[in-house]
Amino acid sequence: MLRRPRRNRQSAAIRSMVEETTLSVNDFIYPMFVMEGNNLTSEVKSMPNIFRYSLDKLLEEITVVQDLGICSIALFPLLSEDKKDKYATESHRQGSLYLESIYQIKNKFPEIALMTDVAMDPYSSDGHDGYVDEKGNILNDETLQILGNMALAQARAGADIIGPSDMMDGRVGYLREMLDDEGFTNVSIMAYTAKYASAFYGPFRDALDSAPKFGDKKTYQMNPANSREALIEAELDYAEGADFLMVKPALAYLDIIKSLNDNFNIPIAAYNVSGEYAMVKAAAQNGWLDGTRTMIESLTSIKRAGAKVILTYFAKEFASL
Repeated sequence: MLRRPRRNRQSAAIRSMVEETTLSVNDFIYPMFVMEGNNLTSEVKSMPNIFRYSLDKLLEEITVVQDLGICSIALFPLLSEDKKDKYATESHRQGSLYLESIYQIKNKFPEIALMTDVAMDPYSSDGHDGYVDEKGNILNDETLQILGNMALAQARAGADIIGPSDMMDGRVGYLREMLDDEGFTNVSIMAYTAKYASAFYGPFRDALDSAPKFGDKKTYQMNPANSREALIEAELDYAEGADFLMVKPALAYLDIIKSLNDNFNIPIAAYNVSGEYAMVKAAAQNGWLDGTRTMIESLTSIKRAGAKVILTYFAKEFASL
């Protein structure tokens, strides 16, 4: 046998030398949750070691995260029901928890890349990502103005990357034009391009109490059975000015990550979502899996598929190794 692949596996030094995919903390964006109150920390029961923080405690935690070498975070708000309405007005109210959090994070940690979330569901009394009419329809075009107000408020507060996660048609171009018209040409857009109507979001919705109050999100999030449709979404977001194209979830959609990476010359992001995190944690706690090895293997598969950026709740744990 002239060709023996095992020769390149015979020692750790050789395996490292020929390794094709390498993970780094620079690949990660760490999702974090902010909540109302002071001096409060609350663990998300379905996501071990993931916490909601009041703003004062969040700033302390970001110091820890930064010291571990994590340079990018994504911020999500937990709001009380009295702050929610049909028009998500709290999302762009000056002095709101989320906008104040953005301002203080960027003021204290100017070198941190801060990604924000643009969608109605954390602020909506209906729990949907878009505006709901009296018949229960999610209205696409009427939602865009609300998202635009939200994005502008976040940019003014100091956001580096806007993350429209709503899946409304045309929102990337709409937000890009609004941001540019207001002088925020340097604020990036990471489009949730192929966001699927997935069962893997459950723990995240627990963390933010943002589940829809009726129905589901299948009229705007993608059908998990579809792959070519992701290319249509990607072509639109690319043409409308997106700086990153995201696939969400990650592990069940590695083929979609690869497809977008093969077809577009801008960075592809993937969201290693709450359910994917929770599954590994639950199995590890029961002794069914080696949690650390499974984490590394899962994250490596996402990067190997073509993701240049990975949003993952494992970022802090990985950085601590």
